[in-house]
Amino acid sequence: MNIAVIGTGHLGTIHARLWAQQEGVTLASIVDPDETKGRAVAAEHGAAWYPSLEAMPDVDAVTIAAPTSLHHRLALDVLERGMHCFIEKPITATHTEALDVLAAAERVGRVVQVGHVERFNPAVRALAHVDVQPLFIEAHRLAPFKPRAIDVSVVHDLMIHDIDLILWLTGSEVTKVDATGVAVLTDTPDICNARITFANGCVANLTASRITAKPMRKMRVFQRDSYISLDLAAPGLELYRLIDGTALDPSHQIPLGTLSTQHGDRMIVFDTPPVPPVNAIAEEQRAFLDSITHGADIAVTAREATEAVRIAELIDRMTS
Repeated sequence: MNIAVIGTGHLGTIHARLWAQQEGVTLASIVDPDETKGRAVAAEHGAAWYPSLEAMPDVDAVTIAAPTSLHHRLALDVLERGMHCFIEKPITATHTEALDVLAAAERVGRVVQVGHVERFNPAVRALAHVDVQPLFIEAHRLAPFKPRAIDVSVVHDLMIHDIDLILWLTGSEVTKVDATGVAVLTDTPDICNARITFANGCVANLTASRITAKPMRKMRVFQRDSYISLDLAAPGLELYRLIDGTALDPSHQIPLGTLSTQHGDRMIVFDTPPVPPVNAIAEEQRAFLDSITHGADIAVTAREATEAVRIAELIDRMTS
């Protein structure tokens, strides 16, 4: 399968390197208006360089890793040419633009996957073996300032990851959003806090900052009979649970005591499930390939990404 990467910034360079290593893939084209950077990345991986999408011959699939403000036009052009499309998050800069891309994807029948990479984080993937029914979620995503993503606010730059995760974890519609934010170094909010309420009663409290000295990517999920702590940077997963004593697995569960309930005595357990290391971007690339070649369900759909942008836009309006 022939793949092209548009954009040779931080993420585009990573995508190019990992695509070049994927089995059954040829990294055919690199697209970037910066000839020096574009040619350098292309030469490193034996690909051809093109200054624009219009100048590039058709390939099977395209990764869009250009600035967010360009996602809309590029995605529509890629889809109209009949190529499958992987779009780095967020899908577009606005909800209206995202709806355009969603409509185009459905019209042409091509795979569109969006790069909400935290879905592939090893800690998040370890949740596949956990019954997750959140009642309250708290997330902190803090990062040092980097000038490469200032075309959007911290909401579209960082918080969008956690917006996608909570939408996915709850599987419920958003009924209310409250938010506050401050523009410190740029013209858009650099720090933001949002409180999101869902139809099923779950409440999520999200904080994102791109002006901190000490990075943090953590999420805590509270629900009946268990508390889940995810360290998305480490990565790691910790669980505190109430279980029947006979269900204890001593290989990774530590008993902390017992609690008398109306159903009898239950054990309080600290659990550290295994979190096998994986490269999350390489994994999302493989999922994209599986959807194209084998018809597998799309890992992060354009519709899901469009909803994440809608919520992000609501938050931005409250903080601007």
